Amino acid sequence: MTDPDENIKQHIREQIAFNSGKNLMADDQINSLQLIQVTESLVEKIQQLDAESEKEMIDFLTDEALQEFCRVNQYFAFNAASVTELKDIYRQLNQSIKDLPGNAAQQELNTISEVHYRNLCDWLVHTNAFAGTMYSNHENTVKPVACSEYTPELQLNILRIDLKTLKQPVLDVGCGREMNLVNYLRDQGIEAYGIDRFDNDNPYYVKTDWLEYTFESENWGSIISNLGFSNHFIHHNLRSDGNFREYAVKYMEILGSLKTGGTFYYAPDLPFIEKHLERMKYRHTGYSIDGSGFKTSRIERIS
Repeated sequence: MTDPDENIKQHIREQIAFNSGKNLMADDQINSLQLIQVTESLVEKIQQLDAESEKEMIDFLTDEALQEFCRVNQYFAFNAASVTELKDIYRQLNQSIKDLPGNAAQQELNTISEVHYRNLCDWLVHTNAFAGTMYSNHENTVKPVACSEYTPELQLNILRIDLKTLKQPVLDVGCGREMNLVNYLRDQGIEAYGIDRFDNDNPYYVKTDWLEYTFESENWGSIISNLGFSNHFIHHNLRSDGNFREYAVKYMEILGSLKTGGTFYYAPDLPFIEKHLERMKYRHTGYSIDGSGFKTSRIERIS
């Protein structure tokens, strides 16, 4: 067996859908965050997984869970260490299910469920401390802080990008699972790539957290990020526990990865850091966004 059984994958999808939108932080929520029925045949399938198949299953489960967390709140950030910790939590869950007898009582499953969801709750607060204060322990459901994938035309319009003068190669930071803008640019004959944090087998895509991605010096003609990097930078800059220093360092790394004459296009603007840029090295241009109090920024590397 080289891949998890499709029945196991479907069970994982149904499990995540069952708990979708429920608040991990609610005082009485642990009782409603339950593992849906694990049948005797499913336990047997899990027990029979070889080491490689078990790893594939845990990777699949982790990715599905991360997608759900990010669907609920786009500002949740999970670096490589936190993803490894999440895999360990699911590895523990899997082992507990493997240890179940084939005729396990529901009470045994409920005990496993309670331990698992308390582990998830602790992990979420550990990796994203603001979650512990943002989500009231009296609210059983959460309202998603969503992030949409916009059409290429809308993004180009917001960012004031003219394809005739767009310097190559192009990197879309936070391109989205569908890679709408990257695919559009490549269809126009433009060398474009994208990075984001979800699985995607497109050869022009890298799965990564942008804070962990290395923006190599003088490598890009244009870098684009619509409601992505700068949106999160603002979020962290406003939070008392925000990771604003690392964002500031990464922002300068992004600028340093531009070729001379290259441009970083992004929205919303970042006036609190843009005012400190070296004027002999970078040229900043801002544009108003219709119907918004924010602006879009264009940072061109001139030397």
